[in-house]
Amino acid sequence: MHVMPLLLLIAGCAAIAGVARRTPVPPPLLLVTVGLAVSYVPWVPEYTLDPEVVLPLLLPPLLYTAATDSSYLDLRASIRPVALLSVGYVLFATLVVGWAAYLIVPDLPLTAALVLGAVVAPPDAVAATAVARRVGLPSRLTTILQGESLVNDATAITAFKVALAAAVGEGASWAGGIGEFLIAALGGIGIGLLLMVPIHWLRTHLKEALLQNTLSLLIPFFAYAVAEQVHASGVLAVVVVALYLGHRSWQVDFATRLQEEAVWKMVAFVLESAVFALIGLQLPVVLRGLGEYEGVSAAWYAVALFLVVVAARFVWVYPATFLPRMLSPRIRKREENPSWKGPFVVGWAGMRGVVSLAIAFSIPLTMHGGEDFPGRNLILFLTFTTVIGTLVVQGLSLPPLIRMLKLPGRDVQAETLAEANAQAQASRAAERHLDELLADERNALPPPLEERLRSVLERRRNAVWERLGSVNPVTGETVDDTYRRLAREMIGAEREVFVKLRDARFIDDEMLRTLLRRLDLEEAAAYRESAT
Repeated sequence: MHVMPLLLLIAGCAAIAGVARRTPVPPPLLLVTVGLAVSYVPWVPEYTLDPEVVLPLLLPPLLYTAATDSSYLDLRASIRPVALLSVGYVLFATLVVGWAAYLIVPDLPLTAALVLGAVVAPPDAVAATAVARRVGLPSRLTTILQGESLVNDATAITAFKVALAAAVGEGASWAGGIGEFLIAALGGIGIGLLLMVPIHWLRTHLKEALLQNTLSLLIPFFAYAVAEQVHASGVLAVVVVALYLGHRSWQVDFATRLQEEAVWKMVAFVLESAVFALIGLQLPVVLRGLGEYEGVSAAWYAVALFLVVVAARFVWVYPATFLPRMLSPRIRKREENPSWKGPFVVGWAGMRGVVSLAIAFSIPLTMHGGEDFPGRNLILFLTFTTVIGTLVVQGLSLPPLIRMLKLPGRDVQAETLAEANAQAQASRAAERHLDELLADERNALPPPLEERLRSVLERRRNAVWERLGSVNPVTGETVDDTYRRLAREMIGAEREVFVKLRDARFIDDEMLRTLLRRLDLEEAAAYRESAT
């Protein structure tokens, strides 16, 4: 891809995603729709998804940022539903969708149909996370969807390799396929376990925040490449490393965390936006060369496969939710009895994404004997229509569906109370430690500075409780909104004075940058103290 088309893609995606944030439409859906619309504009260059770029260069950072934002403890508590979806459902969908495609499409070999099944089996990590954040799903459902989307790509890629080997004539057996899956899965987990401790040690011993964040940007690519080099699952290696680093992120210094959060937010924003736009932009590439499958027959196959994909998820999700409870008294005792609503949302939230398209584009043009791969263009087309169908139909209807089902969202009041109690305990511990430090004459401070330390603790302790206060009857603002606005106004007044002093040459630009950074950190602290 040349530089100018790449710049146009990034700039256009950022602009569209920015517009989407001001509308009720989730950004992924608007990006896909605009991509479809502009794919036939004459001056728009043709963007082709290259699996050699998407899988090793786009997938690792997207998985890494999703995994570091996930909770290792929550995932461990939900390991059963996550495993049943990320492994069991993907293999089930591969077989069901493959068999259905074999029955629906005339002359499509079963091996090629199973390749299609593996391609469209995994719900997309980016789509699930983006929509879950936007619609405010209950925390357990969000954890299950995120956990599924972190691991299911590894299952699908392995299933795809086995099905592809059989389709091109390399030969593959059930025993060989299971063995390859176990080797890839255990190898990926093993590589992740081997890498996570030394990488974390290096992160905590680098003293420069810039060096630490440079390392942070390299970690997902390095973990993925090492695992793939030994024919293990790069996806699982990245996820294991990212979960460990995210769980222990408190052990790196504050400057690294501040920079890392900003850097990865930008990276995720750019990559997620580009990924969804690229899906829509594939339309001309996919439609080219359909040949005998053009017209009404191709449309019928697309609709039928979409319905099979949607139905197969419900067929798996409900038994996977309720059968373990029926069979295990321990599960019934440990977990609350779920209603039918949660599984329905999980079943409807199975959007497909760019990974499916990237895998489909990696299907070879020819078999080992030199003949064309059977139905390759049709597989690309059906993958594309399934991705678009799930993103648009399920993605657009998911928010109103959740509202209609009246699922309980996050209990903000309870979360604020828990945060306030945690902050109170931490502040009391800090105050006790401060008393111990000040008892040592080596730590003696003038009374004003000692009081400043104590006032910081008190302000931090009270800030959370104040969020539970009443609303201002004049402005309609909560107390934390008023505090944040006044703090910003005060800091803005200081900032203007500093700029005027620089312009009058009383201070130089280097000093201005130092003073502005100090104000920026204070403004960030004020925002965080009052943010919900």
